[in-house]
Amino acid sequence: MRFDELQLDERTMLGIADAGFTECTPVQAATLVHSLAGRDICAQSQTGTGKTAVFLLTIFQRLKGVQGKKAMIIVPTRELAVQVEREAELLGAHLDYRTACIYGGVGYKSQEQQLKQGANIIVGTPGRILDLHRSGKLGFRDIAILVIDEADRLFDMGFIADLRKMLRAMPPVHKRQTMLFSATLSFLVKELAWQYMNDPVEIEIAPEKLTVDTVTQELYHAGNEEKMSLLLGLLHREKPRNCMIFTNMKSTAENVARRLKMNGFTCEFITGDLPQKKRIEVIDGLKSGRVPILVATNVAARGLHVDDLDLVINYDIPEDCEDYVHRIGRTARVGKDGKAISIACEDYVYALESIEKYVGMKIPVVWPDASLYAEDKSRDVRRSRRPGRRDGFRDRRGAPRPRGNRRQR
Repeated sequence: MRFDELQLDERTMLGIADAGFTECTPVQAATLVHSLAGRDICAQSQTGTGKTAVFLLTIFQRLKGVQGKKAMIIVPTRELAVQVEREAELLGAHLDYRTACIYGGVGYKSQEQQLKQGANIIVGTPGRILDLHRSGKLGFRDIAILVIDEADRLFDMGFIADLRKMLRAMPPVHKRQTMLFSATLSFLVKELAWQYMNDPVEIEIAPEKLTVDTVTQELYHAGNEEKMSLLLGLLHREKPRNCMIFTNMKSTAENVARRLKMNGFTCEFITGDLPQKKRIEVIDGLKSGRVPILVATNVAARGLHVDDLDLVINYDIPEDCEDYVHRIGRTARVGKDGKAISIACEDYVYALESIEKYVGMKIPVVWPDASLYAEDKSRDVRRSRRPGRRDGFRDRRGAPRPRGNRRQR
């Protein structure tokens, strides 16, 4: 289906053209015909499939000419809130809507000012939305369209109680349109839909494979002491315009970024406790090309949209199968080609079998020759770590870390 078949407003079509869209993705084709007609939506769709455009185009079309009504988009993370705001600005560049982006980690004043200026579209995280509502700065009674994006992630992060508080304070289900999007439609997600939505159309866009077909995957085996040398060689060989490197621990992300810089690479790192201003600056740098390499923990794996990301490298094999899918899903978005390389060391190789079973394939193994290992100029530099630890992987006694599902994001 083409966008020009949907009878959208001419100014909305200009924004679609600006974004370079012509053909609908599967989730867009399956969902827009219902959402544009005002139906509630409960859709299962992976990240990178174009679902953000679904609810934004619906909001633009359904709020057209309606006075005093607003749309609210609830997302799990600050990064996703900023990205949705920017996509709204791109697709809605020729429209008269104002967007307010509200999230924690920064001051209230500027966000309150955005609301005072008459925002039609509010995108934000649950905690800050509730704070502003309780203070009387943000009312819910004029919400005509509600979007819950990445519902499974909101549940995982413990926001279910906050979601229910917001939903109970909003207009009844027959007086608002609600759209829910989730990578998985678990019982908890469906229960929320049944309780707070009006006969939603249930749409499942499940890919034939859990991993994207257009991602070329490679697996390298290397010991802990060889990983950095192999990583350097891979970066020299691949020469990516932009790249994300994932680690399992914050200390490892910081260490890898520091050592890459010492070897002449321009890079930054992002972890869960990085100040919000710095986080936005780093992500903007990756998108603009100013920062070609971003080292990250799993905090950046969900909801981070970067167009044309060339390469993803798993410096550490993730301990959770879903994290593998979410990590490599940062490349090859919306049908584009990409590459994902994983390095299996003795600390995390045990997770490989369950990952391959989960994705339904053996990840192709590449055995590197000596020429792929590059000189590591940081090898002899003293590292800041506790005695008895090696790159943040082991405890004081040198024993392997327990292999539970505890993850540090």
